[in-house]
Amino acid sequence: MFDPVLLRTFLAVEQAGGFTAAARQLGLRQSTVSGHIARLEKAAGRHLLSRDTHTVELTADGTAMVGFARSILDAQDRAARYFEGSTLTGRLRFGAAEDLVAKGLPQILRDFRRTHPLVDLQLTVGLSRAVHAQLRAGDLDLAFVMRRPGEPHGDLVWRDRLVWGGTAEAEWDPATPVPLVAYPPPSITRACALGALEAARLPSRITCLANSRAGLRAAVLAGLGFIVHAQSLLPTELRPVGESLGLPDPGDVEFVLLSRASTPSEPEVALMEAIRASAL
Repeated sequence: MFDPVLLRTFLAVEQAGGFTAAARQLGLRQSTVSGHIARLEKAAGRHLLSRDTHTVELTADGTAMVGFARSILDAQDRAARYFEGSTLTGRLRFGAAEDLVAKGLPQILRDFRRTHPLVDLQLTVGLSRAVHAQLRAGDLDLAFVMRRPGEPHGDLVWRDRLVWGGTAEAEWDPATPVPLVAYPPPSITRACALGALEAARLPSRITCLANSRAGLRAAVLAGLGFIVHAQSLLPTELRPVGESLGLPDPGDVEFVLLSRASTPSEPEVALMEAIRASAL
């Protein structure tokens, strides 16, 4: 409906504050700029600019069009970059924390593969500490993992609150140990859960150990106990139950990107940018 050329001219007029300055900025004749604005107003069926001999101001519809124009041009630019194809090549050994792979990350990796089909992407999934160790050993090029606040490694992508996850019917008798479903060591969420319980002087017992998020989820759904989990990644069938059951706050965690090389390769940079963009 709206020609991108006309939208760019309109935004130039808005930013420059007038037709003459916009024409100079775009390298066009002032009459051409005026023609572009007239065609855009005809397409919109509204007056977008209020002008006299000295000033040019946006109308209410013009203010709305500024937002629409920016969104339309941004979407077109993204589409153009997507369909231009990628010349990136090489191997990228990428490691990710178990919890991240179950929610959000698969779509990012799917889009990355589609945008950069010549990159040989190899994925390793595991506990954050184990993935980090593989990166340090040189077995991975890039890692997306969890860390505890205050730890120095990695480039922060986002911080998340830890919660106690359980079913809607979850109950706990304070006279009994807290039943805990957890990853084996060196799990960060396990350490946070046990640390919070110890600080609150609450006894606990581990009722299930699982190496996968699917295993933890199944155990909690079966009523074996509770998990401590990043709130934004909590399985959809579970809900935070800590406050209602009087369980202690397990704190926060951070999700970070780590690169093995001091200067990341172009494929690494592309994937890091995709992950950061998705977290905004």
